[in-house]
Amino acid sequence: MRAVRLSVVTAAATAAALTAVTGCAEKSDAKGGDGAVQVVAKDDSCEVSRKEFPAGHVELAVENRGTKVTEVYVLYPDDRIVTERENIGPGTKATITAEVKAGDYEIACKPGMKGDGIRQKVTVTGGAAAAKRSPEMDAAVAAYRQYVQAQADATLPKVKVFTDAVRAGDIEAAKKAYADSRIGWERTEPVAESFGDIDPKVDVREDGLEAGQDPAKDWTGWHRLEKALWQDKKIGDAEKKLADTLDKDLADWVKRVGKADITPTSMANGAKELLDEVATGKVTGEEERYSHTDLVDFKANVEGAQKSFELLKPVASKNDAKLVAELDKRFAALNTLLDKYRTDKSGYVFTSYDKVGKAERKELSDGVNALAEPLSKLAAAVVK
Repeated sequence: MRAVRLSVVTAAATAAALTAVTGCAEKSDAKGGDGAVQVVAKDDSCEVSRKEFPAGHVELAVENRGTKVTEVYVLYPDDRIVTERENIGPGTKATITAEVKAGDYEIACKPGMKGDGIRQKVTVTGGAAAAKRSPEMDAAVAAYRQYVQAQADATLPKVKVFTDAVRAGDIEAAKKAYADSRIGWERTEPVAESFGDIDPKVDVREDGLEAGQDPAKDWTGWHRLEKALWQDKKIGDAEKKLADTLDKDLADWVKRVGKADITPTSMANGAKELLDEVATGKVTGEEERYSHTDLVDFKANVEGAQKSFELLKPVASKNDAKLVAELDKRFAALNTLLDKYRTDKSGYVFTSYDKVGKAERKELSDGVNALAEPLSKLAAAVVK
């Protein structure tokens, strides 16, 4: 399962804020359409209204009746992710639209956003193919697949600059290369996370480790090295081995990206997931807590979400022109706001996030919220 981005303490403290990010459309569309599968998430159960439904565009109407922030996933038997929705606060509701082929799956609710979740087995019936796609949809998927592969391919040499510096024991060079090495990953994170096992190896924070995992032995990836560079201020043999492991794990990611299961709805849902990543990790300053390079990740997440939207725009414009106009406006506003913190107008250099004040963080959060609400409607607009 994917790594957790939000600590349990923070999840409880920010439930109200998360409701603002995911709330308006979800509250007004709580019951979903007539054929929606109802999912009731509680602290100790995950109730599903139907255990069998036809292949195609499936709508999940999720209600969190528990006391903890939860996530809901549709999973393949091998734990790859079909679709997900994170950060569903207590007492809130969400509607998830996904394209699902015939086969066996599990619907998982993860109270507290920890562990393997409470699972229900479901069967999707019908032919091998899911929903029929228009030529515009096929073109969007093909273009996005090329984009994701290009981002992954471009990441490896940037990571090597970072890991070579770590292996050389050059702390300052490693610090300089760190944020740049993460941009391609952050732009396409939902696709990487769909594999289930890569994200916990390369992008987990210490508070995202599962119960029983030992940070000294089980914590790997960018953020483990981030802590060594900025907090511990040292590079030893262990860190050099971690650099080798990061190279290996990301090379595996690059090889597997081309096999990712990508659909128009997964693109739309992935765009929303990237905004959730911003809301729960970047705006709060938790993601890059040692390096304070959060705004680089923030910008990359927004760019990745916007890429999905732009590719889906020809389809969405036909079905909901008003929504597309709103999304154009909100993306432009958020990008303008982010550019205020760009210290190198020709590059990817931003103000250190520890220098961004409380009022400015609130302004950034409001910008994310304003975009996240209409973006949550994109998947439904694509399949109208």
